[in-house]
Amino acid sequence: MLQTPESRGLPVPQAEGEKDGGHDGETRARTASQERPKEELGAGREEGAAEPALTRKGARALAAKALARRRACRRLNRTVAELVQFLLVKDKKKSPITRSEMVKYVIGDLKALFPDIIARAAEHLRYVFGFELKQFDRKHHTYILINKLKPLEEEEEEEDLGGDGPRLGLLMMILGLIYMRGNRAREAQVWEMLHRLGMQPAKYHFLFGYPKRLIMEDFVQQRYLSYRRVPHTSPPEYEFSWGPRSNLEISKMKVLGFVAKLHKKEPQHWPVQYREALADEADRARAKARAEASMRARASARAGIHLW
Repeated sequence: MLQTPESRGLPVPQAEGEKDGGHDGETRARTASQERPKEELGAGREEGAAEPALTRKGARALAAKALARRRACRRLNRTVAELVQFLLVKDKKKSPITRSEMVKYVIGDLKALFPDIIARAAEHLRYVFGFELKQFDRKHHTYILINKLKPLEEEEEEEDLGGDGPRLGLLMMILGLIYMRGNRAREAQVWEMLHRLGMQPAKYHFLFGYPKRLIMEDFVQQRYLSYRRVPHTSPPEYEFSWGPRSNLEISKMKVLGFVAKLHKKEPQHWPVQYREALADEADRARAKARAEASMRARASARAGIHLW
């Protein structure tokens, strides 16, 4: 293989004037014009070499800031979930809850974010567990919980769930997760949502008992949820979807409105789900109109009245 010889070991040819020790004007100008671009090129390389270092340094700084924001967000979400559980436990004893207790036992050094934390906790308590957080003593910053959750459709729905508002709120959370995930949610995603709400699937919870048992034995057996194996998965994985009873009793628009309230947004914020919910509303209206027409026809037939 041929190699290019290094110029370091080769003699450099000199102009005739240089051998004699003199330079004419033309030679000096040509030499200067040849050397100047090399110097400028070298300077340009030095400047260019500094740019990637600055870019890498800036990228590292941006990545560090993004990581810090994610950690702060996760900590804030965890604090909200812990505060919700703390308030539910305190309410079980029917004792008023003070701001100082919340700061001491849960919020800690995030005290400056108390208004935001308490507001988010109140949203979760209302829409998930069916309680309204009320401040009844502004002087001493004392709060109580009031059970406010009403059935979302018919009164029979809450009776089917044992007349239990918090259980209905948990069901709505799971239905919302399934709907926002494309009408399917892996089993692991449901358990992860319970973790974010401060619950362990297999650990006793004072409101729900054992959450996993409630979901698998009540919600699935009552056909609010369907549970099936995901095809072609090894090891086998399972997923949840809406059960036939949920499809009959709970509209997609109602569930989307529930999710929107939790996120403090309008249902239109999710255009795909919003269009699907509108189509579902139209289908329900048509089915209701057909059922009412059929009932009127049967009533007329029984009364001996003919419409033609």
